[in-house]
Amino acid sequence: MVVAKADPVAGSDRIGHRFADPKLLAQALTHRSAGTPHNERLEFLGDGIVNLLIAEVLFQRWPRADEGALTRARAELVREASLATIARELDLGTRLTMGPGEMKSGGHRRDSILADALEAVVAAIYLDAGLEACRACVLPWFESALAALPVGKPEKDPKTRLQEWLQGKQKPLPSYELVGESGEEHARHFQIRCRTADPPLAAEGEGNSRRVAEQAAAAALISQLPRR
Repeated sequence: MVVAKADPVAGSDRIGHRFADPKLLAQALTHRSAGTPHNERLEFLGDGIVNLLIAEVLFQRWPRADEGALTRARAELVREASLATIARELDLGTRLTMGPGEMKSGGHRRDSILADALEAVVAAIYLDAGLEACRACVLPWFESALAALPVGKPEKDPKTRLQEWLQGKQKPLPSYELVGESGEEHARHFQIRCRTADPPLAAEGEGNSRRVAEQAAAAALISQLPRR
């Protein structure tokens, strides 16, 4: 099988770490479609490290934030779309080693694959140089997203706000229905309808993932809720 291969050293300056063992970076940027060794084990380790680093920095920067606010902020920073955005800024997609089928289908642009690759790179840095070096390299990637969060009190997402409004009034929870789905495999587009039974309302939302579309639908329905 012919695979599209990445240069394990090229672009490491953009990552911000010069690898003593370039094979770690090469493995971090190898998708399972290209054979073994690939990056899935590194992704597992990197997921835990990213969560630790983000939890640590939020704990330090927001001394008055409660557990709920810290949890919501961490979830926003480490969600798939956020990690994929950073991966694109580091130009990881163009350097992924993938099987021909995955490359042809646009896998190097897919959020899930980019987010996994970013976590694998984090693990590779950790294994190459230790936690302190990993912290120093990785946290700057998140700085702009950290700065954009409302300090201490990140707003709850629309689905959570809608659920809490209904629960507070002892009403049934909303339902979410897939109305439409279109686009190429690497660029799917979803349309979701959100419904509430009491009050009887419905609203639709769109996005590049079911999660994003559901949030948009919930936000649209919230705008219809009675003010009292």
